[in-house]
Amino acid sequence: MQLRKVIGVVCLFLSAGQAAGQELFTYTEPASNMPAKSLGIRLTNNLLDEKHMNKTTYQFLPELMWGVNKNLMIHAEAIMSNSAGPMSVVGAGTYVKYRFLSKDDVHHHFRMAAFGRASYNQAHVHYQELETNGMNTGGEIGLIATQLLHKQAISASLSYEQITDNGKGNAIHPGNATRGINYTLSTGRLIFPKKYTSYQQTNFNVMLEVLGQYLPQTQQHYVDIAPSLQFIIRSQTRIDVGFRQQMQGNLDRMATTSFLFRVEHLLFNVL
Repeated sequence: MQLRKVIGVVCLFLSAGQAAGQELFTYTEPASNMPAKSLGIRLTNNLLDEKHMNKTTYQFLPELMWGVNKNLMIHAEAIMSNSAGPMSVVGAGTYVKYRFLSKDDVHHHFRMAAFGRASYNQAHVHYQELETNGMNTGGEIGLIATQLLHKQAISASLSYEQITDNGKGNAIHPGNATRGINYTLSTGRLIFPKKYTSYQQTNFNVMLEVLGQYLPQTQQHYVDIAPSLQFIIRSQTRIDVGFRQQMQGNLDRMATTSFLFRVEHLLFNVL
């Protein structure tokens, strides 16, 4: 089964002998927060292969980020897409994460955080997949746990998501689920530099993430695998390049294959 292959690849990645990692992920958030009193901008570009429509949809999510303190982080984003014609703003959302547990040691730490997302979208509702970060109006709440072992990072999350009708009269199709359970498993490691000598060094990280959704109302699901590459320049600028592919599922989705390119920049101690 494809799902068993996914699990096998993740286990192999996790068990790499001298693996080095970074506690930042491409498709998911870790339990750690951005630095306190900092601001950031994140520009996420998604290319989605809409096979039903025989086209590639471009989605752009500009995002402002605020590190309120060491435990609280707030994001606000706009959602732009060309799914229904020319590129336009179709929605907006906010994301809040609160870290409530930290167990730190010299070469490892364990952290847990709670998060919530709320969004508004006025695009047409064509698909059975639930996605409040770009496609649906609704909300999501969940928990994240992240373990850093020397330089190997492992993170998992579990969340509950619920959607409502989109704006401009774009209602959910009768019979489609409105509630779902999301789960993720992520791991990453640092490839370069082999030894830190300065914060000015560029970090090169590789990531592997598994992302799934289950809809209890209809007993539908999907499981995706998402490898990615990440560069962190001067500890401030981050570049992510990722590929996401469905490995198993029976949901009607906007796309089972997608590409991601993201640029993020932080400004420290500006508040």
